[in-house]
Amino acid sequence: MIATRDRVKPLERTMQSLLTQSHLPSEIVVIDGSGDNATRELVERLAGQHHPVQLRWKRANCVGAASQRNQGVVMCSYPFIGFCDDDIILEESCFVRLWTALHEDIGLGGVNAMITNQKYQSPGRVSRMMLTLLNGRRLTSFAGRVIGPAVNLLPEDRADLPEVIKVEWLNLGCTMYRRVALPIPAFDLVFSGYSLMEDLALSLRVGRNWGLANVRTARILHDSQPGTHKSDVRAIAEMALINRYYVMTKIMRRSRLLDYLRFLMWELFQLGACAARSGSRYEFIASLKGKADGFKKLCFGSKRL
Repeated sequence: MIATRDRVKPLERTMQSLLTQSHLPSEIVVIDGSGDNATRELVERLAGQHHPVQLRWKRANCVGAASQRNQGVVMCSYPFIGFCDDDIILEESCFVRLWTALHEDIGLGGVNAMITNQKYQSPGRVSRMMLTLLNGRRLTSFAGRVIGPAVNLLPEDRADLPEVIKVEWLNLGCTMYRRVALPIPAFDLVFSGYSLMEDLALSLRVGRNWGLANVRTARILHDSQPGTHKSDVRAIAEMALINRYYVMTKIMRRSRLLDYLRFLMWELFQLGACAARSGSRYEFIASLKGKADGFKKLCFGSKRL
């Protein structure tokens, strides 16, 4: 299923890459939060083409990535549910490789594709020191891991690695889950709007009882698109802090004093990294204000520490 909003051109590329796969899904459900009918018209046009896929469009009951995906899950009628972003392009045989990985290992609850333009990069000396402090012990690689205060790292892509690699979380660029493995609702209601980290929360819940894996040879390109939900740096910084705190305390159940200290360390480290790389003073100041807003809400608002 695909949650989308006002991105009909990227969505069309995504849909075309799905509909030209060697093996096709039985249905594609599109939950649309757009303010016009362009997406509906696209789905209806594609539904009229010669292919066996049932295309279903539905207006979003509540606009937001997590809520739209919850609506889509209810509409899906098969025991395996795939989630796709509306701005990805699937390489050949991506879909069938995800399907095969799930069927060959009945212990897997979910699998996802390798994002070819967003991969794990071996951290530098300072970053490795920080990750080790957050994790509490040194690791050869942090790829595919979730450490400390809900810090999640992408999977690694190397030719010498196996095709299917166990990981600790799954992103939702192109992901397939067993329906029986999904909680109800699939996505926590705390996630709204852009819904940062809803993919981490879902996969951690599924991972309590099922295995998770990245299928390295199932490959996609993430053609990330701009949007108003991404342009507000202050709001994004606030959401990232609050949602990370939620995942750390409610999903990972880490609420010791040491966990809070690691949480603070990571947020300060991110601000330092932003200051070091930022090409504009505005981005750093906006991020700083967003983090401050988030801490105020956690300390004095409804989401108290």
